[in-house]
Amino acid sequence: MTKAKTIAFVALMAALANVMSIPPLAIPLPLGTFTSSIHFFQLAIFICGILAGPWAGVLSGAVGSLYMGITRIPFVIGGIAILGACTGLFAKKFRPVTACLLAWLVQAPYIFVTDYVWFTYFLGNPPAVALSILTPIMVTLGLEAVVCAVLADVIVHFVKKAGIRL
Repeated sequence: MTKAKTIAFVALMAALANVMSIPPLAIPLPLGTFTSSIHFFQLAIFICGILAGPWAGVLSGAVGSLYMGITRIPFVIGGIAILGACTGLFAKKFRPVTACLLAWLVQAPYIFVTDYVWFTYFLGNPPAVALSILTPIMVTLGLEAVVCAVLADVIVHFVKKAGIRL
């Protein structure tokens, strides 16, 4: 992949991730005083990391999560950058669905810790309330990761089968 194609692909995937995190593509999920959302913007990050590598995954993750970082929790930007990088790294050794799920497992502790800090120290919730908000968020994110990992596996399979080279 040439540098120009890589840059264009990363920009496209980052833009797609941001669009996929905006309602109505992201479905609001009220959790007490906090509103999360059901979204599948990770799909673009997974595809970018798999097809273009870890550095492309980092960039698409960081830029592709700006909307979520600005409108929800700022720490999400670092988490999605981790997700993209790890997907690219794991994709070198594993099939796409496995790479995506392993990447999510690496990202999950970061999400848990930073979201806990956000809900307790920044929003002033007691620890029990923070955990009651954080638990459904983690479950939802895990389910979204599984759906996106399976979709990424199918999409990457057909991209490679079609002989499309980036």
